[in-house]
Amino acid sequence: MKNYNLDDVIEMAGGDDDFVKIIVQTFLEEIPPDVASMSEAIISSNPALAYQFAHKMKPNLQLFGLNQMDNILIIEAWSKGKERETNARDAGEKIAAKVRLAERELKNDFGL
Repeated sequence: MKNYNLDDVIEMAGGDDDFVKIIVQTFLEEIPPDVASMSEAIISSNPALAYQFAHKMKPNLQLFGLNQMDNILIIEAWSKGKERETNARDAGEKIAAKVRLAERELKNDFGL
């Protein structure tokens, strides 16, 4: 079972395989660095910055079927003082782990 789902990407691309590959490449260029920056913001106890990265990544994580909305919402709630930092750290680690798995699979599946 894959750690990602491209159904929405394929639908958005209208079945154009070249466009799907461009979307995948863009995801791989942008999301892992954003995850790293979000993780660093959480470690540095910077909820506002963590929120910015989590919020920015939300549509892409959904588009690729990574099912991390609950974890994104925890980080967003932490930035508003409604969640504990330890929960935000756990959520950030779960997002990072899922993105790492998807990144590895996407690179392999698309020969990138």
